[in-house]
Amino acid sequence: MRLQGWEWVIILAIVLLLWGAPKLPGLAKSMAQSMRIFKKEIGTDSKPKIAEAKPEAAVAAETAVAAEADATAEGEQKQG
Repeated sequence: MRLQGWEWVIILAIVLLLWGAPKLPGLAKSMAQSMRIFKKEIGTDSKPKIAEAKPEAAVAAETAVAAEADATAEGEQKQG
């Protein structure tokens, strides 16, 4: 007498319910918490890279514009 696949599933379910039932809520809670942390980390890693890149470019552009304005102002003062 050999057990079929569905018979193993039933036996596994009974064993899990008898000996694993007290641990299932803790396992589910742990898995949910891990998923939340994972999603949070994935979301925070991609956003700052984009957000940081724009201000750095803006600061560089502002610095270049300010340097050109200073150079132009100094040139006009020397000529005038």
